[in-house]
Amino acid sequence: MTGLFRFTLPMFGLLAFALLGSGCATLSDAQRDHAAAIAAQARSQVVDCSAADACAEPSPLRDLGARAAAESTPQAPHHYALILDQGGDALLARINLIRSARRAIDLQTYIFDHDDSGRLVLDELLAAARRGVRVRVLIDQLSAIGDPQLVAALAGAHENFALRIYNPTFGKVKLNYLDYAASVLCCFRRFNQRMHTKLLVVDDAVGITGGRNYQDDYYDWDAEFDFRDRDVLVAGPVALAMADSFEAFWNADRSIPAERLNDVGRTLLRDGVPALPAADFLHPERVEEMRAAAADAGIVEERLVAPALPVGAVDYIADLPQKHRRRDRDEEARSASELETLIAGAQHEVLLQTPYLIMSDRAREVFGELHRRASPPRVTVSTNSLASTDNPIVYAVSHKYKRRYLRELGFHIHELKPFPEDAPIDYAGLMAAIEDEHVPHADPGLILGSGSGSGVDAANRVDRPLRRAESRPSFLSSGSSTRPLPLKRAGLRIGLHAKSMVIDDRIAVIGTHNFDPRSDRYNTESVVIIDDAAFAARLAGSIERDIAPANSWTIAPRQRLPLVSGLNYSLDKISSALPVFDLWPWRYATSYEFVPGPDCPRPLPSNDPKFLHCYKSVGDFPEVSVGPKSLFARILMAFGAGLVPIL
Repeated sequence: MTGLFRFTLPMFGLLAFALLGSGCATLSDAQRDHAAAIAAQARSQVVDCSAADACAEPSPLRDLGARAAAESTPQAPHHYALILDQGGDALLARINLIRSARRAIDLQTYIFDHDDSGRLVLDELLAAARRGVRVRVLIDQLSAIGDPQLVAALAGAHENFALRIYNPTFGKVKLNYLDYAASVLCCFRRFNQRMHTKLLVVDDAVGITGGRNYQDDYYDWDAEFDFRDRDVLVAGPVALAMADSFEAFWNADRSIPAERLNDVGRTLLRDGVPALPAADFLHPERVEEMRAAAADAGIVEERLVAPALPVGAVDYIADLPQKHRRRDRDEEARSASELETLIAGAQHEVLLQTPYLIMSDRAREVFGELHRRASPPRVTVSTNSLASTDNPIVYAVSHKYKRRYLRELGFHIHELKPFPEDAPIDYAGLMAAIEDEHVPHADPGLILGSGSGSGVDAANRVDRPLRRAESRPSFLSSGSSTRPLPLKRAGLRIGLHAKSMVIDDRIAVIGTHNFDPRSDRYNTESVVIIDDAAFAARLAGSIERDIAPANSWTIAPRQRLPLVSGLNYSLDKISSALPVFDLWPWRYATSYEFVPGPDCPRPLPSNDPKFLHCYKSVGDFPEVSVGPKSLFARILMAFGAGLVPIL
């Protein structure tokens, strides 16, 4: 047998054991029908409002949709667009729009946790359903609400509320370790085909898409690790295209009603529809503050409406679920194709922000062609460092290709620090959260990760385990390698999760696409493209803030040493080209810190002759308490090249 795996009898035994242990015995069709009937009978039909607008709360944010519609013609569409940089604003916008809904709310996401922010959004969605709004929620199974009891309660909550799970492995909402093992052995490709699209559409008038999922660390509500992320809110005719995209996913074969899943169905058959558990907020005062802010038209106007920019045409480009059919994959990978076309058309600059810097073969070709031009556009990349990333496995493989990115593609790379000094993060709110949780030494210095180079001692560290929902057990690992690595200093860590691009100071792109092979081939993705100089300037300013010296390190070639630099370069080039046994420890590039002074008043590009005069080397993995993890990173660099298509 040819292919990736050559199965033997022991492997078949392992597969059989994993399948049995995974609890993948499915319900019969009759049992599923019975479970669905139990959920349907239990759903409340009581509607709290008889008004035509479903008692929607007035919202100046929702009114932007009506204003854009009134100003639009088929030939000249008008929109209002808002960059949601701060997590608090992103959550505020969602809550306010849900309350303003008059007819329909469609929510599509990769992750939905039942922490404070997730439960708050769930409560608001259920309240909208009870006042007469049709609410549909579609969640990818890999990071869905992993609680069959809660999902069963939601499945039978109200006739206006529907929940579906996309591509559920073994027909379950909650997977265990054996499920993951069995999924790799029996259905590796399908298991990796995930719905990474994130979308909220209200009344086909206003839509939000971008990097954020529904979990505290996307809204500056986590006291350990928060994402520096970005969404875009668009009001106007393009919301209809967003609604059409959602409809395609909602009706896809892989979108399964929650009540028809095996573990949820067994819960319904055994216990009926459970009562929705009472909310148990970790920080109830913060939840109440958000609820109050969402009801305050003045706050919404100041924080969300006033900053919105009028723009003309807006394109929403989304992969369809047909991308997960082998025969339709290339045709339906719309987001990757459109992004490649935009990049290939760049004339003088591409400003790219991605959390995971691993280029697909096609992306390398496009950027390589740019770099080989007589006057190549400048390509600036903002990405994660090993200290800031939530996925050290991906970073280790990315680190292997630094020479290629700098020399062959001409990238100017900046890697986010774990404690950026000037990030759009609600430090004040997080300070209060840390104090409430009685974290030792909760002062602003701790939040920002201040301290000497040796860091704070072990007694002062925040040693609660870090585990992100996107790093649940997988075919790669179930241990610490799926978590952010330990740092030399305590403090709230920030990790980049934004996916954005600005081309030629005019074309702005914000969406879910990570510009990596996984986004190209496995995940469904979506992007908003806005051709508007003012909006592009605002997005560029946001990314440039992230790459400022206070927030990021610069990646550049190591300082040349007499006699050995040429040999090191050659050995690094040969070693990094190997798919395995890439064990050469001295890479071509390393991290640098800007040192301002009379001769260095402002940051310089890495190819400037004065660069080494104004920057000091801080090593390959600054801020990381490497220890044995350094060996782990080296091993992945040596043997991880084959994982690139699925990272």
